[in-house]
Amino acid sequence: MEGNKEAQKEARINTGLRNYWYPVAASWNVKNAPVGITRLSQNIVLWRDTAGQVHALEDRCPHRGARLSMGWNLGDHVACWYHGVEVNGQGTVTSVPAVDACPMEGKTCVRSYPVQERAGAIFLWFGDKAPSEFDDAVGTLRLPEELTSDEHSHFLCFAHWNVNYRYAIDNVMDPMHGAYLHAVSHSMASGEKKAVMEVVETDHGIMFQKTGQRGVNFDWTEFGETGTMWLRLSIPYQPKVGPGGPFTIIGIVTPVDEEHCIVYFWRTRHVQGWQRDVWRFLYRNRLEGLHWDVLEQDRVVLESMAPEARDHETLYQHDIGITRIRRVLARRAAAELADAPVAMIKPVPTEAQHA
Repeated sequence: MEGNKEAQKEARINTGLRNYWYPVAASWNVKNAPVGITRLSQNIVLWRDTAGQVHALEDRCPHRGARLSMGWNLGDHVACWYHGVEVNGQGTVTSVPAVDACPMEGKTCVRSYPVQERAGAIFLWFGDKAPSEFDDAVGTLRLPEELTSDEHSHFLCFAHWNVNYRYAIDNVMDPMHGAYLHAVSHSMASGEKKAVMEVVETDHGIMFQKTGQRGVNFDWTEFGETGTMWLRLSIPYQPKVGPGGPFTIIGIVTPVDEEHCIVYFWRTRHVQGWQRDVWRFLYRNRLEGLHWDVLEQDRVVLESMAPEARDHETLYQHDIGITRIRRVLARRAAAELADAPVAMIKPVPTEAQHA
């Protein structure tokens, strides 16, 4: 019995924890036509109504199971290409044009997903219960200040990786790899190749950092839970790459299925006014390609790892951040499977704070 519970917990983690908001698409990817996606092993259709509001439904016509994303956008509802069945944004069948007085009409037959559009991305809530049924620390989406404050400017990028999302989280929770994997990059060539790491509690979760080095390389990373699971890190920048100080990255990893994920990275700097314009120009014209080169190094290494690599690890002191997050995920999975209240690492404060 205990072994079965552990297998269920592992399966839940591998496909993605449910009681979170996840980015599922960049805003610019959803225009007029319905868009079909797979996230957390669930097929979903996205579309915009005439007011520009995004709707999200299970991508399945209740009639015969055809993909609604192959059909038409009719404003606040979509029509299936197969037989014209129309479904609104709440998953309720509004019309079955091929027959009079069809019993399906007026019934909610497919799942709808709560939607928020924030920081250039479309977020969906995947929990079986509505986010309003949880306390604010769980059900309310609160993004880091770099994505909400006018004092910061950001660019959203995303990439599809052929690897389970847990490896992508492990990668960011491992600052030490920057001095090796990215040693010849434009921003991580400096600093020591040896360090002692420590975990520090924060208002959002935990900070994992080098004890004797700061502002030199990829020296720390922060894991936060504020309705979504995000990662924050900072890379030092020389003055020649423009104003704004360190280059901050906010990352959220969204599972596609057990073997694929999408990494969403917001690349940000603390700039306003004309300095903001300079930073955005330099990013598009000089820096973006360099950043993609670094991200590609991560992808190549992670995709080369065996799916069961975690079962054959020999971890050491630099991996305590990884093991800490793995325990967090295991607790969250156990709570979801038991339908127990989900408690964050610490209460979320009113104002975002970080080192």
